[in-house]
Amino acid sequence: MSLSKPFYSLLGAYFEQLFNHPVRTKSITSCVIATSANYCSQKIAGTKKVNTDTLVAYGLFGLIFTGPLSHLFYQWLERVTNDRRFKQLLMLLGERALFAPVITALSLYFITRFEGKSHEDGVSNLNDLYKLIVVNNWKYLTLPVLINFRFVPPMLRVLVANIIGFCWIVFLSAKRRKAELIRRQAEAQRNS
Repeated sequence: MSLSKPFYSLLGAYFEQLFNHPVRTKSITSCVIATSANYCSQKIAGTKKVNTDTLVAYGLFGLIFTGPLSHLFYQWLERVTNDRRFKQLLMLLGERALFAPVITALSLYFITRFEGKSHEDGVSNLNDLYKLIVVNNWKYLTLPVLINFRFVPPMLRVLVANIIGFCWIVFLSAKRRKAELIRRQAEAQRNS
């Protein structure tokens, strides 16, 4: 019981900020969750020294892109899906067909750039991983996204999407790390 009061106080403060400053709150939440997910991914991979450039890159992406774009996109979806009978299905199709491919492309390119790598590296990362990541996104995240649209109130959808995204970022980080290793090995073979 002693932990419940601070938890509820924190939750109340979060909801107050979410109501009064939705974009800022969702951006900061996305930043924290993306950074935490990347940190967990690095630890799961057995990394001895945490790559802070990657942590910062994922955090910046969550802050600048995921939070604001998710908020705006979900608001837009609410407005354009007027049909009550098929609202969740239309929202799901819109999110899967429009938002998922765009946010994937943005993440693959900009996270690479935020890590301090070149434009060419960002484009290479995008070319190497885009199709694999989008197909896996559609395959594994469609049901959680549908559940989010079906059962979660609009104000909390970005938060729930971020929680789903936590698991997705762990997967995405592992794929990016593997592609980077393969790229380095290929480069080393060319140079030797």
